[in-house]
Amino acid sequence: MPTIPSGGAISGGVQYEQYPSRTWHIDKETNRIDGYSDRLQSVGQAAEVILNVERFSWQIYQAYSGVRIHDLLGQEPDFVAAELQRRIREALTVDDRINGISDFSAHMEGDTMLVSFRVNSVYGDTDPIQFSL
Repeated sequence: MPTIPSGGAISGGVQYEQYPSRTWHIDKETNRIDGYSDRLQSVGQAAEVILNVERFSWQIYQAYSGVRIHDLLGQEPDFVAAELQRRIREALTVDDRINGISDFSAHMEGDTMLVSFRVNSVYGDTDPIQFSL
């Protein structure tokens, strides 16, 4: 019969350790890995990777990876802008280096919504990230 251990205590408490943010650098112009990136550059790259993964669509990613966007297509633009801002913030703050987003803007040009925002991280703010739906 299993028993619960008694006595014993964790001495010194629990210490949390933040891992380095150094990662492979993806050169967008050549579509190749070109050296390393670190700190703010790696946060910006991580944000772009998260934004390019449709949540719950790929078995190779954890369920909390990516952002759900495709179900917003065809909805009212005002609803899409508000919901997209919430979903992007939620998806990006899974990364403990990211504090949130700022300067969010979304506007329609014809049938396309243009979105722009900055990622606020522990290393500072990224250049604006832009994409279209």
